Amino acid sequence: MNRRPVVAAFDVDGTLTVRDCVAPFLIRLGGRRALLRATLRRPLATAVALLRRDRDRLKEVVVGGVLRRRAVADVERAGASFAQQISERWLRSDTVARLRWHQRHGHRTVLVSASLGPYLRPLGRLLGVDAVICTDGRADGDTYADRLDGSNCRAAEKPRRLRAWMGEHQLADAELWAYGDSRGDRELLAAADHAHLVGAAPLAEVPAGAAA
Repeated sequence: MNRRPVVAAFDVDGTLTVRDCVAPFLIRLGGRRALLRATLRRPLATAVALLRRDRDRLKEVVVGGVLRRRAVADVERAGASFAQQISERWLRSDTVARLRWHQRHGHRTVLVSASLGPYLRPLGRLLGVDAVICTDGRADGDTYADRLDGSNCRAAEKPRRLRAWMGEHQLADAELWAYGDSRGDRELLAAADHAHLVGAAPLAEVPAGAAA
């Protein structure tokens, strides 16, 4: 009898890393003033997002404002450098060890994150994962527009996009393991066969009852 394939989906900020990565990357691109300018440029959208506590809308205002008119090639170069910094300084060794356990057993590994594509894709290559599903700025030719490309990859958007990827790769019936650390991961964890809420306590390299 054939066993089901396995997909292991990992959130990034706070799960694979020890900290948030979005703000440091945007500050690297434009400095702290760029974040302020982004909100001041669209004051009504900023005010509405704050009033409604709409994190997705506020993120589009800030990320879109910082990326706006920047060359895609320049942002990608900055992203590759930033990914190296994350890899060397900010990864959680325990969660990475669990990711490596999945990879040793031939499981498909995927990053599913609201973090940004310019650094998450090169980080995914450094980690050797099979796919990166994330938030992206919208490119307009060789430069960025001031919007996100689709929805912010958090909350219900995470399992929706992960399931779409699994369907495209003939993995719709796969056994799903999911790792997350925040309210933005609740829907992803709820969709998994094996859900792991990553907290301050170290995550064991090998799941209980599994082979090393």
